[in-house]
Amino acid sequence: MHRERTGVRHEWVAVVPRTGVEMNMIFSKVRVERNVQRFQEKRKNGMNAKFSAKCVALVAAGAMSMSLAACSGGSMDDSSSSNGSAANSDTITLGSVTTNSGTAAAYGEAEVAGFKLAVDEINAKGGINGKKVKLESMDDKGDATEASNAFNKLAGDNSVLGVVGPTISSTTAAVAPLADQSKLPAIAPAATSDSIETGGYMFRTCFKDSYQGEIAAKFAAETLKVKKVAVLYGTGDPYSSGVGKAFAAAAKKAGLDVVAEENSSSADDTEYSSQLQKIQAAGAEFLYAPYYYSVAGPYIIPQARSVGYKGYVMGPDGYDGLKMTDDKSLYNKVLYTTHYSPDDTSNAKVQDFIKSYKKANKNADPNTFTALGYDSVYMMKQAIEKAGKNATREGVRNAIAGMSFEGVTGNFTLDKKGSPKKSVVVLELKDGKPQYKTTIQPAK
Repeated sequence: MHRERTGVRHEWVAVVPRTGVEMNMIFSKVRVERNVQRFQEKRKNGMNAKFSAKCVALVAAGAMSMSLAACSGGSMDDSSSSNGSAANSDTITLGSVTTNSGTAAAYGEAEVAGFKLAVDEINAKGGINGKKVKLESMDDKGDATEASNAFNKLAGDNSVLGVVGPTISSTTAAVAPLADQSKLPAIAPAATSDSIETGGYMFRTCFKDSYQGEIAAKFAAETLKVKKVAVLYGTGDPYSSGVGKAFAAAAKKAGLDVVAEENSSSADDTEYSSQLQKIQAAGAEFLYAPYYYSVAGPYIIPQARSVGYKGYVMGPDGYDGLKMTDDKSLYNKVLYTTHYSPDDTSNAKVQDFIKSYKKANKNADPNTFTALGYDSVYMMKQAIEKAGKNATREGVRNAIAGMSFEGVTGNFTLDKKGSPKKSVVVLELKDGKPQYKTTIQPAK
């Protein structure tokens, strides 16, 4: 996710982990330090420092190579697990690890607002299995080491049955192997990078990056019914290139004529006229340009129009919060995919969620991060209920694996890798404002 939102506040951050906080007894200090060192070395050698929800995850995932093999949705051996259980407690504790300070703070704060709303609703209705829910929140500051420390602290607390978070892909990639090792189930609301190792004890509420490219190709072929398409992406950014390549492959598979495949050296360039002239000359009717809101809005779209391109421009959820020039007419026929729209009347849960959030937050509007956070807690609730009154971490994990869920951000079943194939909302800009276009259901 790549948006800058402000105005979302929360009261749930209870503990801010210190660098060098004591590790969970399950792990040896030597092993943890070794893996942190590997991650830092990789980061020095070219990791993208942009703290967005589409941050580079591959480096961190590779650095934390101690992960267990992802399972296929069945029961996992719990021989080395911590003794997390609800058996001897009158409360159920959920931990959260989110980015509540630093560059990506708006994302984490919105998620925590969703967590809080869900927990309040659940407790008002009697809790989970008759037990009240307690949320223990920790701030990872958008840093992989901080996220690891925070998660390890939660893992060492046997009262914690599950964790919601982390927020962005880079921190989630660092935590995923730790979730497997401590056997503490975690659900990441918005970490969309394909490279994150999920399916063991780490799952996610959001769809993967590549899935958006596939959905965009489906939309171009079946809804817009265009024939000639083009793609432009930044080779130096895994989010941009990953989504762009997924679109190109899916477009060809769908029988579309990919007339141009152009790229830039990074996803932060400001000049794209040369590539766009080639796309225009090739006769493209549809351009897929998976960049961030801060690049697509002020640069790519106006430059496309300036070279004479009048067709559709579409992007992924990085377009949310698109920065625009004064001439809003340039953005007609611009669309993007996302997880949630307040204007989606096809999902009754959406409108109930909005009403509930506004009532609890002085009529403020929830955003996509809030909705994803809200759904993540309800996924945990469903899993804990299935695991029973004496639920254990392993039991909760096994209940999450392969879960079918109906939420604010769509209906889905988790695949063997712990990611949902879910409905995707398409928004279209009209006079510079995003409006609900349609909801695309996943292929059966």
